[in-house]
Amino acid sequence: MDVLRLVLLLLCVLHLTFTGALSKHIRDHRNLFTQRVCCKRQSHFVYIGQDISGSPVSVDVGMCRSHCGGAPRPSHEAGQQESSKHSSMLEFLRSKKLRTGGPVVAESSEPLVQLPSCGLNQVCEPTGMRVDRVLLFEGSREVEVIEECHCEIKLTLCIRVPALRTYNSETPYETVIDVGGCSRSKGSPEGFSCVPTKFDSALVETPNKVDLIQTVAACELKESCYRVPYVEYYYEIVHHADGVKEERLKEIDVGRCMGGCTTGNRCLLRSPSDPEICHLWAERKSNSCVPQGYESHSFLNQHGQMRTVLSITSCLCQN
Repeated sequence: MDVLRLVLLLLCVLHLTFTGALSKHIRDHRNLFTQRVCCKRQSHFVYIGQDISGSPVSVDVGMCRSHCGGAPRPSHEAGQQESSKHSSMLEFLRSKKLRTGGPVVAESSEPLVQLPSCGLNQVCEPTGMRVDRVLLFEGSREVEVIEECHCEIKLTLCIRVPALRTYNSETPYETVIDVGGCSRSKGSPEGFSCVPTKFDSALVETPNKVDLIQTVAACELKESCYRVPYVEYYYEIVHHADGVKEERLKEIDVGRCMGGCTTGNRCLLRSPSDPEICHLWAERKSNSCVPQGYESHSFLNQHGQMRTVLSITSCLCQN
């Protein structure tokens, strides 16, 4: 009898252990499935200006979800119809503030639990983008639109990563180009970012002409304001000791200053329902990254005149 009780007890322990392991496996599988489903494109309309008729133009540029769950978003059709009644995004936000008459109060005081849309050491990134050309009152403007999203592994190194762009979508001139980009490497020193340092170009055929597209060739860890190579060529006349005059090509890396020096957060107005959405951005100061050091290169040009070309050696943020 004691042996039978011992066998029954052992069977119960094995059953509980197997059931717990199975339920944990199912939960993990569901969490993985949920993360894959959450990392997807969602609508994100941006006001870009007025068309040639004077009507406001908003484009659904899309965005990749960084978290699962959260407060329900208003339908993009309703948002687009509502914003189209106003001549600018600023007027739309002012009218919305007058209608609400105060801050939005959450319906529930319980905090929303938002899980990351991708797994550990992963991020939800665009996997396909297209470049649309929109004709505005001020002229033509190119807008990058996210088409699809997927989970991408977070890289620890600063390297060039592929970035596919579709130009002239749904036309006989549709072209896909890898314009390249720089990885958002984690663990970088404070004040440094993974930025492009070398560039290349690609040609895109259009009905009217051939467009030149700039692509990223290499990336490095640099400060926010940094120097990049920029080569220029000149004809140089050299007089040798034996009286022979030689014309040759002179290569000078004059350099360029790139990056920005804006500090702090430029978001002036965030969505009360989703703090990740910014409705109004402050304008970024232009020409704040300027040359600091330079050197001169003098040579004799084709007309027998001495010419001097200055090249940038370092850059800094202007106060």
